[in-house]
Order: sequence, then structure tokens, then C-alpha cells
Amino acid sequence: MTFQDIFKSNFLTQVAAFSLVDMLVAMALSFAIGLFICEVYKKTYRGVMYSRSFGITLLALAMLTTLAIMTVTSNVVLSLGMVGALSIVRFRTAIKEHLDIAFLFWSIVVGIMLGAGMIPLAVFSSVILGVVLLYMANRKADTENVYILVLQCADDEAEKKASGVLEQNVKQFSMKSKTVSAGGIEWTVEIRIQEGTTQFINQLYAIEGVSSATLVSYNGEYMA
Repeated sequence: MTFQDIFKSNFLTQVAAFSLVDMLVAMALSFAIGLFICEVYKKTYRGVMYSRSFGITLLALAMLTTLAIMTVTSNVVLSLGMVGALSIVRFRTAIKEHLDIAFLFWSIVVGIMLGAGMIPLAVFSSVILGVVLLYMANRKADTENVYILVLQCADDEAEKKASGVLEQNVKQFSMKSKTVSAGGIEWTVEIRIQEGTTQFINQLYAIEGVSSATLVSYNGEYMA
């Protein structure tokens, strides 16, 4: 059969038989695994503010990918049209958290596997990946917590006293920026502490010459 014979035949219009049960099972599993991915994302998120919309996006992405793959595998004409349609789509949303990329690919890969009928692979691989991510995230959380400390000091003497308090109470600290103005000194420091109290912030504020001490969670991004 030549290439021209293929186009003369009804090959391009042949549709694979997809039963209603197959579609319901694939969609139900994509919904269940999507919920599992959302829960793992919520448990492993270490940013400043959890985005519920991103979790819903992971769920929708798994289900939509399942539908797309089922369409592609059922009809060649629709698959070519879908490739053309998706080629003009442009996503401009910036991914700020590196781990979010892994979750996006996870949802897409699960949708591909379910749409292709690889149900055992999709289920067992998702369980294994979820356990690994939960273990690594909890392990990191147990060792140290990273914060950004912003101090407003009146002079060098207050800054030296604050540095001494940090040396006694935190595991590690490093200066990110220092701004000197007529109003005093603004000191931005990245600190790492073990799980425990943050009472040293009260000690810093009690130092003569320190007008404010702010401690915020550090999500891995910093802009000087």
C-alpha cells in the first residue's frame, strides 16, 4: 500500500471503539489521581502563600490530558487537528517555584498514561512518586527552616549587638543587603534555624537602637 492509497482509503476516518465504561473509568481515575496530586502539592508546598487555584489546575490538567489522549488515539484526523490547534497556544504564566514544574509534568504524564489505557502504571507510579515527594519535603522541613530577617537599626552599635544575638540563637545567617540612610541602617539577613522558638526576635527588638525586627518565611526567592 502506497502513501496515496492510504489517503484514498477510509483509514483517516476510522474511529477506535471507546466504550462508555472505558471513558468513565479513565475520567474517574484521572479525577482521583488529580486529587491525590493536589493533596501532595499542598503537603509539600513550602512557599509563602499556598495557591488553591494552582491545585485545581493540576486536577483539571490531569483530566484534560486524559481526554486529549483518548481523542488522539481514537481518530487520526482529530489528532492532526489537535496538534495544529495546540501549536498556536502560548502560555505566559511564570513558574516561580521550581517544584511546581514537576507537579505540572506529573499531571500531564498521568493524563497521558490514563488516556492510553496504562492504568496500573499510572496508579502505582503516582503512589510511589507521592510517597517520595512527601518524604523528601518532610525530611527537609525537619532539618532546618529558612527565614528572612529585616532589621531597622539606628547605628553601628545596635547592628553589632543584633549580630551577637543572632550568633547565639540561629544555626546560620548571612547578609543579603544593607542600606544606610539618614534614618539609620536597614539590615536584611537570611537565617536558618532548627524547629523551635523564635523568641530571639523579641531580644533583637529589645536592643537599644533597634526600631523594628521583621521575620518572614523564605520561599527561595530574593530580590535585592
